[in-house]
Amino acid sequence: MRTWKYGVSLAESSPMTAPLPLEGNLYENMEKAALYGYDAVEFHTRETFSFDYDKIEQMKAAGKGGICALVTGRLYTQGHLSLLAEDPAVEERAIAGIKVYLDKAHRLGTDIVLGWAKGNIPADGDRTAHLQRLAETLKILDTTAGERGVKILIEVINHYETNLFNTAGETLAFLEENHLDNCYIHLDTYHMGMEEGDPYEAIRLCGDRLGYFHVADNSRRYPGSGQFDFQKILATLAEIHYSGYVTVECIPEPDRDTAAQKAIAHLKACEPQA
Repeated sequence: MRTWKYGVSLAESSPMTAPLPLEGNLYENMEKAALYGYDAVEFHTRETFSFDYDKIEQMKAAGKGGICALVTGRLYTQGHLSLLAEDPAVEERAIAGIKVYLDKAHRLGTDIVLGWAKGNIPADGDRTAHLQRLAETLKILDTTAGERGVKILIEVINHYETNLFNTAGETLAFLEENHLDNCYIHLDTYHMGMEEGDPYEAIRLCGDRLGYFHVADNSRRYPGSGQFDFQKILATLAEIHYSGYVTVECIPEPDRDTAAQKAIAHLKACEPQA
């Protein structure tokens, strides 16, 4: 039996090569996503975005979806800020930016995804020292998240894109060693396909520390278009009683609407039965 809700990724603008099925106006796409069968949209935006909180509440009350997560990646890709920046002033601006996302997530009743904005360890950097520095920064943000009732969803990304938090085990160990109680693991089937020897055991390992789950097929196109066994993936999520969001983040091929519709249809067809 399904224990989770479904989300779909959205940005105001994105190229067709980016793994974001929906694009355009937030409110119009909330309605579209609900029509397709999703419970909410995942919104990729800058921390400066101005939300109409009253309108969002009215739409949620009318069954027209909500926002399942705010993604902080554009703080890095557009704002050029990260928590591991070598310049202390840049690091402080990144911390301030993440706090703005936390404040907005609190008002929206949602969580934030922390992926690219955490930064990378320099090629010649001291890995232990950088991880310790990141831990101290995340402790500050973890406290802020707890005060606001928001989860920080630490995204596990493949080693071709980032050089830390590449596996579930590595990420879980970091969170537990540093007592980051309001930080949770965010897995993605596309990245798991490259990094996890056994993706199902990775899900089980996370257990109740799994806070968010992205889905795409092995080619990063919509679920059901490739080789991944989503029936087994969803059964494993049910096994650990996962109650967060399963969010589609895939390349919008053959087009945005088709990708979003085919993804949700395949996922629902793969749901475990009672």
